[in-house]
Amino acid sequence: MEAARVMPRREQKKQKGAHAPRSLAQVLREADQLVVQGDLDAYLPIPTGFDQIDRMIGGGLRRSELVLLGGVQGIGKTICALQMARNLALNEDFYSFYISYEHNETHLLNRLLCMESIDPASDSYQGGVRLKDLHNIVVARRAREWVRHDETLGLNQILEENPKTAKALKTLEQYADRLILVKGSPAVTTLNTIRELAKQITDACAGKVALFIDYLQKVAIYPEKAVDENDKVTIIVEGLKDIAMSLNVPVLAIVAADREGLKSKRLHLYHLRGSSALDYECDIAIIMNNKYHILSKDHIAFNPYKAERYRDWVVFTLEKNRAGRAMIDVEFQLKAQFFCFNPQGSMVEQKLIDEKIIVE
Repeated sequence: MEAARVMPRREQKKQKGAHAPRSLAQVLREADQLVVQGDLDAYLPIPTGFDQIDRMIGGGLRRSELVLLGGVQGIGKTICALQMARNLALNEDFYSFYISYEHNETHLLNRLLCMESIDPASDSYQGGVRLKDLHNIVVARRAREWVRHDETLGLNQILEENPKTAKALKTLEQYADRLILVKGSPAVTTLNTIRELAKQITDACAGKVALFIDYLQKVAIYPEKAVDENDKVTIIVEGLKDIAMSLNVPVLAIVAADREGLKSKRLHLYHLRGSSALDYECDIAIIMNNKYHILSKDHIAFNPYKAERYRDWVVFTLEKNRAGRAMIDVEFQLKAQFFCFNPQGSMVEQKLIDEKIIVE
């Protein structure tokens, strides 16, 4: 015990998560046996439901990999991550574990109900329910029943009986048991807590689960102490990568931008708040920027009215990809009122700032 206390943090982690040495022949035999048993998880990516993102990262999320999703405030990082978690959970054979340090579980539920009230891939918002609409529906109906002294009316009944929310509830119920939510606390929900919870869920779901962290810089690291924020981020990102590898699950973490990133015309991986370990440890890094803000001035000057519509579009740039090509730009339309993106995206054809043109 005394030796463990004085051992450097990195060495303790290596010993705790280390595997026994195996020859390549042993590894091959074990891999062969898994295939014989029909276990092809190591070869099958897990689609996020965002077609162009899945295409550029090789089909979807992969087990044991750490994915970082970066962007400025309000760009739609939580919307994107929660929609991906929902898409994975909609698969009857898969689970999503979503830890949010920003919103409580009820707020996430309400966001999902708004999203399910429309078809994200359609341009029609007919019948769509915005957050204020949802609040009004619940409060107004409950108020009417309160006058009648009916104290048995609950949220489920209200949603089921209202034509605007009934369909959304029915869709949500298809995956409600497979989308696991936790309200994280920067003081209580530590890296060790996340590891323990993720292991419990992974064991219960036979490993068919993806972990979402919203967001990385708010994860607590007690009992370890960080010298500064860079050191804290290093501990967190190393820990999340270790969780991905030791539990053999994909981990997607939202990352906030630093001050320089908030002031820059276009956010990049090096603008994410924290240390260079963010770049070293992740397998995939996707950076989100508002399309209007990063369009070349030539496009805006040529047709300012057409350019204005790009304010609702977000460019997702694959800035790091261990398994393939990087520096690819794809775009998706944000439907902020309904907390979703149109998952059918496209390659960016216009010229963006940084003198970068992407053509296919």
